[in-house]
Amino acid sequence: MSDASALEPLPPPAAGLEGPAEEPAEGDPRHSPDTTWSPWTAPAALVGGILLAAVASLLVDLPALAFGVKLTSSHTPGGVVIADTFVQDIAFVVAAVYCARLGGRVVRSWQFGLRSPGSGWRSAAAMIVLLLLAFILLDAAWSEIVHPGKEKLLETLGTKESTALLILSAALTCVMAPICEEILFRGYIFTALRNWHGTLPAALLTGLVFGAVHATSAPGADLLPLGILGFGLCLLYRYTGSLYPGMLAHSLNNSIAFAGLAGWSWAGALPLIIGAPAAILLLAAGCKRAGLLDRSTGIPRAAA
Repeated sequence: MSDASALEPLPPPAAGLEGPAEEPAEGDPRHSPDTTWSPWTAPAALVGGILLAAVASLLVDLPALAFGVKLTSSHTPGGVVIADTFVQDIAFVVAAVYCARLGGRVVRSWQFGLRSPGSGWRSAAAMIVLLLLAFILLDAAWSEIVHPGKEKLLETLGTKESTALLILSAALTCVMAPICEEILFRGYIFTALRNWHGTLPAALLTGLVFGAVHATSAPGADLLPLGILGFGLCLLYRYTGSLYPGMLAHSLNNSIAFAGLAGWSWAGALPLIIGAPAAILLLAAGCKRAGLLDRSTGIPRAAA
């Protein structure tokens, strides 16, 4: 089996999020050309997502200005920042789905990795722990070398202004962002680039881009560790055969960082660290049960 075929996404399991997936048999329609995305669509999805995010932000900012909200280059109210970031995350998913459907292709959820880990959840959990431990140690060593300074993300989101903004910021950072960013960067961009020169070059490029897009929300010195995290999340997707472990690892990392920036104790941080990944799994299961995600495609019916 060639490298390209060996890296083909696994099909969805029979039901729910449990149980290992099986490799599609030769001749299965899931091996058709419509299941492979051209490498050139990876940068198209990235640029399209960024442009669409900018347009979506205008749809938030212009009405805010019309209602008298003061927006300046030096200050934007936390509520507007949260709304901007929310629609930007949605724009990432829309761009990925649009590029996946170029040429009239049918979009299936397993193509984005929305399926159970082919390696099994126990193995996936071990990989998540190893990835996070490695990243935490790397980030700590890097911080000792470059002293990047404290992020001002929570101040930008207005978490100190009200409890409501704090809760919305946590949900956005630890639940919404991991879902949408994983769908675009690992689910689509990494998958499309694998059809070019295989796993490692695709993971490296995706990781670099993942770090770079955080330039507006993280100190410049933190971009390299974020790029390495993005690289690791690509490998996690590759070896688990599922996007869910990456979403959970991403959520756990953001939850730990969020609690650290907020100055919470471990006891205070635990509800977020446990609750955010649990919310992702419950959201996925709930969408399937409610019929918002079709079991055969996993893509919202309106989009599919």
